[in-house]
Amino acid sequence: MELEQTRREFEQRGLHVAALSHDSIAVLDFFAKRKGITYPLLSNVESAAAATLGIVNPNYKPGDDLHGMPFPGTFFIDENGVVVDKFFESDHRERYTASTMLVKHFHDPTGKALATSETKHLKLTSSASEETVEAGNRITLSLQIELKPKMHVYAPGIEGGYIPIRWKMPDSAGWAVTVPSYPDSQDLHLPAINETVPVYEGSFVITRDLVIGQDKEIKPLLQNGALRVEGAFRYQACDDKMCFTPQTVPLSWSFQVNAHDEVEAPAELRHYKK
Repeated sequence: MELEQTRREFEQRGLHVAALSHDSIAVLDFFAKRKGITYPLLSNVESAAAATLGIVNPNYKPGDDLHGMPFPGTFFIDENGVVVDKFFESDHRERYTASTMLVKHFHDPTGKALATSETKHLKLTSSASEETVEAGNRITLSLQIELKPKMHVYAPGIEGGYIPIRWKMPDSAGWAVTVPSYPDSQDLHLPAINETVPVYEGSFVITRDLVIGQDKEIKPLLQNGALRVEGAFRYQACDDKMCFTPQTVPLSWSFQVNAHDEVEAPAELRHYKK
């Protein structure tokens, strides 16, 4: 259903959507009618296509009802049939959302749930690839930093007592975060001390993924059906004359959490047992 809701975003970027499934034609027809799916659903009961793509799950051996089941994931294929991008997870309970894949594939930080903070040194806009999530969703958080004129901040990895930027996110039983992805920095020469240091000037974007926990992990954290995720951005800004007191900008995102659809196709339509 989430892919159907995002289908127009794919089409606006010149992409067409289709899904390949181990389910039978009857099951896919049941699913499409119940969910209002309009993109093609392709039945691959014999797993020939999945085997060609190398995504058959080897944990299900011959004789197992689920033998031939593929790993869940997404391929981006160009007009020549060449795979140009792919998104797969080792844990079948975790899935990249459709909007997250678009953000990553097109390197586009523009997202949803926008919030802006401004200090004397910079403007920070936080966003997320989704506003509504389900358990196991993998989404992308973004920070867009716009430094004021003549300002710079220090990049991670700098040595010598300088204070680098840092995006802090607390640990939680309800989610996991990946390491932030920082853009390439630029070298700035400081004539007064004859040092060259890695900095950011102007505008830049930092991203990191957030993996929503499973139902039993996030349920105790929900408030009115929403999951609140917090963090902080710490920096020390400098201009061409001086460095200012380090600052911390609080960050927060609120996600509405939908329950998983647990309705299954009738047993007589399925080609394998549950």
